[in-house]
Amino acid sequence: MVHREGFRALLSVRACCFLFFSFLIRARRAFPQNQTCHSKDLNALLGFGNELDLAKLGWVLNGSYSGCCDWPGVSCGPPTIDGRRVVGLDLSRKSLRGSISDSLAGLDQLKRLDLSVNSLQGVVPPQLLRLPLLEFIDLSTNQLKGVIPSNLSLPAIQVFNISYNKFTGSHPILVGSGNLASFDLTSNDFYGSIDAGICNSSAKIRILRLSENGFYGDLPRGLKSCSSVTELWLSMNDLGGDLPDALFDMTSMTQLFLQGNQISGNLSTNTSNLSNLVEIDLSFNGFSGLIPDVFGGLAKLEYFSAQSNKLVGNLPSSLSKLSSLRVLNLNNNSLSGEINLNCTAMPKLSTLDLGSNSFSGPIPDLLPHCVQLETLNLARNNLTGEIPDSFKNFTSLSDLSLAGNHFSNISSALQILQYCPKLTSLVLTRNFHGGEMMAADGIRGFRKMELLVVANCALTGSIPSWLANLTRLKVLDISWNRFSGSIPTWLGNLDNLFYLDLSNNSLGGQLPKSLAQMKSLVSGNKSLQAGSEKNLPFFVKRNPSRKGLQYNQISSLPPSLILSHNLLVGQILPGFGKLADLHVLDLSWNNLSGNIPAEMSGMTSLEILELSHNNLTGTIPSSLTSLSFLSKFDVAYNNLVGRVPAGGQFLTFSNLDFEGNPELCGLFLSPCESPANREDNTTGMATLKPKNKNRSAIVSLFIGIGVGIVTIIVGAVVYRVLVKSHSGSVMYC
Repeated sequence: MVHREGFRALLSVRACCFLFFSFLIRARRAFPQNQTCHSKDLNALLGFGNELDLAKLGWVLNGSYSGCCDWPGVSCGPPTIDGRRVVGLDLSRKSLRGSISDSLAGLDQLKRLDLSVNSLQGVVPPQLLRLPLLEFIDLSTNQLKGVIPSNLSLPAIQVFNISYNKFTGSHPILVGSGNLASFDLTSNDFYGSIDAGICNSSAKIRILRLSENGFYGDLPRGLKSCSSVTELWLSMNDLGGDLPDALFDMTSMTQLFLQGNQISGNLSTNTSNLSNLVEIDLSFNGFSGLIPDVFGGLAKLEYFSAQSNKLVGNLPSSLSKLSSLRVLNLNNNSLSGEINLNCTAMPKLSTLDLGSNSFSGPIPDLLPHCVQLETLNLARNNLTGEIPDSFKNFTSLSDLSLAGNHFSNISSALQILQYCPKLTSLVLTRNFHGGEMMAADGIRGFRKMELLVVANCALTGSIPSWLANLTRLKVLDISWNRFSGSIPTWLGNLDNLFYLDLSNNSLGGQLPKSLAQMKSLVSGNKSLQAGSEKNLPFFVKRNPSRKGLQYNQISSLPPSLILSHNLLVGQILPGFGKLADLHVLDLSWNNLSGNIPAEMSGMTSLEILELSHNNLTGTIPSSLTSLSFLSKFDVAYNNLVGRVPAGGQFLTFSNLDFEGNPELCGLFLSPCESPANREDNTTGMATLKPKNKNRSAIVSLFIGIGVGIVTIIVGAVVYRVLVKSHSGSVMYC
């Protein structure tokens, strides 16, 4: 009996195992190892992919079966009887071109969609913006356009990013999106007023970015409903009015960017309510009045910029107590008084820009106590005196601009500043107007110098030889001084130098051949020109109106040789043709002679060629028409002859670029003589110039007409005489 019961139990176990393994086999058949996606999702992806090129996406169909959940960029959820559902699609930075198919809206289980940083065009299918489970959508940095429907229904959305496209119309509001945390419309073509009701949709919204659009009107008064926002970006629009009180109730805010609008009024003392502020930028607006002394309540503030406004008065004392501050930019206002900053209490300050104000007095001795200060701009103020001796201890200083003040003793300045071990850019333009001489020796520092601008300082003497030791120098501008002597050969041997301006001096002699062998211009190696990407506080003026061009980075300067308005003699170096990366060559207003070398056509990057007001002779080489980037060409007031080349960029120049050369012809000038009409000089007859030739033709025409009229009159008289003779009258011969 016991054995029978055991046998029955064994059969039961075997039956259970059989059923279990049968289930596994069926399950395996129902759910293949690769787990294909749902047929509905497969069709949606195929419709989308066919618009963009399946092969480029890396999506491959394998016969009748396709494991689309294994396709690049596709994420699927857990298995189901009908297949796995697609829940994520990440195709960012895949160089995709084409449009977004409306079939993509068939992915009704999609939670995450990222198509950012591609080249997608056209409109966004409205159905795609109604997916009920979508939590994350990023379509940024494409070329999408059209109007985004205002009645979007994305109940699960948390991150909505359509920045850097071409969308237009009024901005959308995500009604009913209670989980929305980040909303980014940056850099589109949205316009109209900003509706603060967007914050009513979600109490969780933290990031609100609406910069670089066409929004206008006042800042919305309903910003109080955005009390949870930590980042508010409204920069680069056309917003006006003053700052509403509701703005200062947004006490969670850490970043506030309002630059590039038309906002006006005084800065409110209620700014101190924003105690969590880390960054605030109010630049390029119309704010006026004093800077309120409220920084004691902004203990976390690291970045404060209010440049290009109408602020007046002194620096508030609480600024010096702001130990967290890294960047202070108050450039281009009307601030005055002495610069009173307690650098011992500002250990993190790395950038101080107080340029273009009305500060007076000396440079503060304690500035080197800002132990992390790298960039210092005090240009275009009314500062006086000499560079403090304490600057020898400025071990952190990298970029210094003191241009446009009233400093004296350039020799002392250079002797002191050479001890700054990290100094890479130095601008001293428009100072030292007592006719001083730049130090000729005793300078052994500046080993890391990349940019040196000491222009318009009335300096005398010759170009100092210690500059030859600045082997990292990329930009040298000592224009508008009174330097004399010749251009030293070693200037062309500075391997990294790509921008040289010696214009408006009294330099003589011939052009050194080394200038035609400059490595940074011959090789076309732009890496030699690449400088620091941080902004630099200096200006370079290049036109008579003195409006000027501002170059914010060393790498933004065009590779140039500017030697105009000197006393240079001799010929233009044919070797200039090897300077393949040169953009500007200005040799105008000198005493250069000889021909224009045909080899100059080798300067394939040349944009400006100025050769006017010299003694150049010969013809203009036709090879120069191959310079496809040439936008300015001036050879006025030389002794050039012959036909002006036609074709290429020469068709865009005017007759003013060639005037003062009476023997030039063609193009916009007088027509050149045709050989068939030219008089043979061997007969002793001088060849008529085009103007005289035209005048002779006109005179001949009138003479011909006159002869014809006289002939008709004489003929008529003779006819009458003959008629009378036949009627009995006597005619005497």
